[in-house]
Amino acid sequence: MPFFLDRHEMHGASPEEVARLHLQDLAGQGKYGVNYLTYWFDYDRQAAFCLVDAPSPDAAEAVHREAHGLMPYKIISVDPEEVGRFLGKFPDEPPGEPYVASAFRAILFTDIVGSTELTQRLGDVRAMEVIRRHDATVERALGSFGGRRVKHTGDGVMASFASVAAAVECAMGIQRSLGEQPMSDVNVHIRIGLAAGEPVAENDDLFGAAVQLAARLCDAAEPDGILVSTAVFELSVGKRFPFSGERELRLKGFHEPVRAYAVAWEAGRSSH
Repeated sequence: MPFFLDRHEMHGASPEEVARLHLQDLAGQGKYGVNYLTYWFDYDRQAAFCLVDAPSPDAAEAVHREAHGLMPYKIISVDPEEVGRFLGKFPDEPPGEPYVASAFRAILFTDIVGSTELTQRLGDVRAMEVIRRHDATVERALGSFGGRRVKHTGDGVMASFASVAAAVECAMGIQRSLGEQPMSDVNVHIRIGLAAGEPVAENDDLFGAAVQLAARLCDAAEPDGILVSTAVFELSVGKRFPFSGERELRLKGFHEPVRAYAVAWEAGRSSH
């Protein structure tokens, strides 16, 4: 059967109430051939996300309607493996046990600067050494800061983080590590873009808006630079990250100018 992820607005809800609603779904799901697998409840944003194995969106919604009447704001079709790559290990608390598990994620993209030119100049074998060095550096940083690699993008990596602060720390760590490990005849220069959002956004895709924005910010970043979205910047308030100031960018796929912030990760650069 297909899998779906739905989003509920939970104004004033507590973890105990959300756990009770989930139990009600489980009690009535058999009537409609539905299996509610798990949920994430973001207390701070008052939003809940349910992962369900169901014959159709209508069947999934019918369970909610009959069980408690709290209908989803949006429901999208998803691949459970893709959900796992973005969100990590699914919550596995016993049914009825209250818990808080945010589905909000920070998305990071890296991109090797001039990868095509590198291949032409160095040849395939040497260029692959550059890519492997990039990949190893990124993997070590992801392991240190709790990130999950979602996929390779050819000459870069896409990754997901439960913590926005950890994503920014990871981005700075990647740039510092690459800068401290020069190869004998070539240095690896990369761009990094960071955005953050909920799994069910305005466009019907898993992290669609956040992924697109992170990718475009990566494209717009300077070589050796890190660009972050407004959401990442605002959620980093109080973390004392070295942001270098606000800028407005015209990004492909976005009708309005997008505000972005650079991270001045290099030692000695002034911060704000």
